[in-house]
Amino acid sequence: MLKQGLQQKLLQKLSPLQIQTIKLLELPTLELEQRIKKELEENPVLDEVSDSEDIDDGSARSFSLSEYSSDDQIPSYKLFTSNQGKDIKPEYNTFSVRESFHQSLVTQLGYSQMDARSKAIAKFIIGSLDDDGYLRRDLDALSDDISFRVGIETNPDELEAILKKIQDFEPVGIGARDLQECLLLQIRARERTPQVVLAESILDDHFSEFTKKHYQKILSRLSISEGQLREAIEEIVHLNPRPGGQIDDSYAEQAQQVVPDFVLEFKDGELIMTMPRFSVPELKVNKRYADLLMTSAGGDRAGKEAATFVKQKLDSAKWFIEAIRQRHNTLNNTMNAIIDFQREFFIEGDETKLRPMVLKNIAEKTNLDISTISRVVNCKYIQTHFGIYPLKYFFSEGLMTDAGEEVSTREIKNILASSIDVEDKKKPLTDEELVTVLHEKGYRVARRTVAKYREQLNIPIARLRKEL
Repeated sequence: MLKQGLQQKLLQKLSPLQIQTIKLLELPTLELEQRIKKELEENPVLDEVSDSEDIDDGSARSFSLSEYSSDDQIPSYKLFTSNQGKDIKPEYNTFSVRESFHQSLVTQLGYSQMDARSKAIAKFIIGSLDDDGYLRRDLDALSDDISFRVGIETNPDELEAILKKIQDFEPVGIGARDLQECLLLQIRARERTPQVVLAESILDDHFSEFTKKHYQKILSRLSISEGQLREAIEEIVHLNPRPGGQIDDSYAEQAQQVVPDFVLEFKDGELIMTMPRFSVPELKVNKRYADLLMTSAGGDRAGKEAATFVKQKLDSAKWFIEAIRQRHNTLNNTMNAIIDFQREFFIEGDETKLRPMVLKNIAEKTNLDISTISRVVNCKYIQTHFGIYPLKYFFSEGLMTDAGEEVSTREIKNILASSIDVEDKKKPLTDEELVTVLHEKGYRVARRTVAKYREQLNIPIARLRKEL
């Protein structure tokens, strides 16, 4: 028996303007500049406002697109965008981003003496390294991938030989299969002092005892004094367990620059936020094309096709200009809400003044969706009088103190790290003892929370923090 019924569905369809705005919201300043330049190249209807033009005078309204039919009308005053004012555009401040170890390794590969085949294999191996610089792929599986994806038949023995050459690159320790190999690569690159030779012996032959801090076994098996062991351990603890994630100061800086999207100044007791005037051009719709649309309407077939083309480009131009405008307003409103929420921190720069803040808090203050706030925060930076910060830095969960006050998890982590810094290294604090320390300071934290924060801070358990 057939049953008939009506089912009502609510489908939300984004307009071209909404799509444009969403895409532009996520872009940091440098990428926005490139996006605008690309749009100017591809859409002949878009023009830059010249330095001699004043977009606030009548020339900005010398025509109106309201004269032709459109399903998504926008007033003509919105067909111009300027986030910059009329003064001369100053150079913007930038700060450097260190070159990633992947990029650096590929650069070093270009200077190596390997043949083309070996370089192709080496490049694939470099791309397979984890963010911390380790190769955690099995060589058999890696050789299969290279055969399938690069078209080069290879084997684990050849991969091993090429990997050894990559391990000679900087930073030392890159391309290791595990922590032991990573530390051995670094210690073997050091000057052969007695302490270094002993440290290599410990890492090579007694690594398990070393990681478990079974120092008495090492002393007995190597027949050395506590002083000699202490000096060898001092060499080991200065090695880098994450060579890919912590590139040292000798690294060349990447040409790419990060531009702060906001500048916050503290003047006469007031916080003043501005969105710097970058090299983002001011945009307008080209009047000549609007006139062409008017004169082409009602003509022959070719004229109508031209009119259709121009109308499409005009629609695209007006949506892009309005999306730029909406992006500016949304970023401005969101940043002001963050500053208002974290006012004490922005005045003093004291990390303990950071209030617990999640995306929902700012969404409620701005009447925007959480997804919109997330896009605004992504890859954006603010320059303050005490440093440059990514916007994501200001967001964290919160906990309650015994006094009923909400504090940031970042504050808890700082206190946890400080407590561990001043502990007796011969008898380091266990997680249970750290809970007690935090309780004494008024912070109600569970043991599992302490363990989680300790791991996030890359602090080992008490047994591994023990020193002689």
